[in-house]
Amino acid sequence: MLHGMTTEPVQQNGVGTQDAFQRLWTPHRMAYIQGENKPTGPEAGDGCPFCGIPQMSDADGLVVARGKHVFAVLNLYPYNGGHTMIVPYRHVADYTELDGHETAELAEMTKMAMVALRKASGAHGFNIGLNQGVAAGAGIAAHLHQHIVPRWGGDSNFMPVIGHTRVLPQLLAETRQMLADAWPSG
Repeated sequence: MLHGMTTEPVQQNGVGTQDAFQRLWTPHRMAYIQGENKPTGPEAGDGCPFCGIPQMSDADGLVVARGKHVFAVLNLYPYNGGHTMIVPYRHVADYTELDGHETAELAEMTKMAMVALRKASGAHGFNIGLNQGVAAGAGIAAHLHQHIVPRWGGDSNFMPVIGHTRVLPQLLAETRQMLADAWPSG
């Protein structure tokens, strides 16, 4: 059993003969599907999780590192283990709304996250990007956040490709601590 997941043979119609397949159940993903932690509107006071995280402890908020203008936080619903986001403290929706200091620190902290992810997990590559607006896939479009998704050779196995499921080998709290320990001083 993986933490938070169970595998079990499924019986036909729930009562018939077992088949040869194992099913991977990930009930914690339903919270994301149903919109848990989503803001109720576009303003900072509308329940934006990125505005609330800085007031939490690092462990409770899954904060990996804090800068003057931006912070690094683990994605609560990661694409891969170590999926980190760089988020400005200021509630802005669009990259063009960042000032020069925020833009520079976002870029610098992205580099630091890459260094930490390579050191902590041996990442071979990264997908890095900003989803600007709902039409572009932003889950929380009202507060800018840059994704840093570590990748490894061969990590596109059958689970995400065929099964549309990701298997994460570590609890988020453990991943956060591992990355915080590997974070370059700076």
